[in-house]
Amino acid sequence: MRVVIKVNAGTYTEKVSISPLRAFVTVEGAGADRTVVQWGDTAGTAGPWGRPFGTFASATFAVNSQFFVAKNITFKNTAPVPRPGALGKQGVALRISADNAAFVGCNFLGAQDTLYDHLGRHYYKDCYIEGSVDFIFGNALSLYEGCHVHAISPHTGALTAQNRRSMLDDTGFSFLNCRVTGSGALYLGRAWGTFSRVVFAYTYMDNIIIPRGWYNWGDPTREMTVFYGQYKCSGPGANHAGRVDWSRELTDEEAKPFISLSFIDGLEWLKL
Repeated sequence: MRVVIKVNAGTYTEKVSISPLRAFVTVEGAGADRTVVQWGDTAGTAGPWGRPFGTFASATFAVNSQFFVAKNITFKNTAPVPRPGALGKQGVALRISADNAAFVGCNFLGAQDTLYDHLGRHYYKDCYIEGSVDFIFGNALSLYEGCHVHAISPHTGALTAQNRRSMLDDTGFSFLNCRVTGSGALYLGRAWGTFSRVVFAYTYMDNIIIPRGWYNWGDPTREMTVFYGQYKCSGPGANHAGRVDWSRELTDEEAKPFISLSFIDGLEWLKL
């Protein structure tokens, strides 16, 4: 039986963790601009035992249970945009580490490592995601549909850091009918995982996108194993002509698996 928690308008300054034993929970705000859950831990923040939290435990809101749904709420990490090269400044707004999760009309606000899309199959619909470096990262299998992704780095940033580690991993990020805007210069992704997989389809890209598009994480061998693609994208940042030769403009047939709910097996489990 699903438990629905309705959260009134307001700013709630606290850390929240949903236990693995609490499946089928819905958290519904009064509007993403009216209901905000915020905290400011970073990877370098000292935890209860004096050791740094690390990125995983820095999350303002952590979901560890299956079949979680969030609607019309903002998840925020208040840590500021770090200077280039700064260590321990990753600050996660939300971490999702369980299967079958959906987020509708939500905001995810942070700087470095805003949304830890850690593990499981996930659906994001009409969400706003803001950050500076690697601000959508992890090894989930996720579809982002109709989302607005906004970069706030004054320097060079990266939108995704997808961590697929094996060709047998059925993971990756697909952005469908999204918008990418912001400031600074932005890579579409960095190859955190050796077999990193990210696709942008029917997505508007502002002129902040670095023409090369993708970065190999300093390891040229990953250029042979990653899967980075675009399909019928638009806007001044979408020109594929300047992209690295190890990314691709997808054909209709290549794009087909990435542009519907079947990418995340959504017809089997997604009920909104």
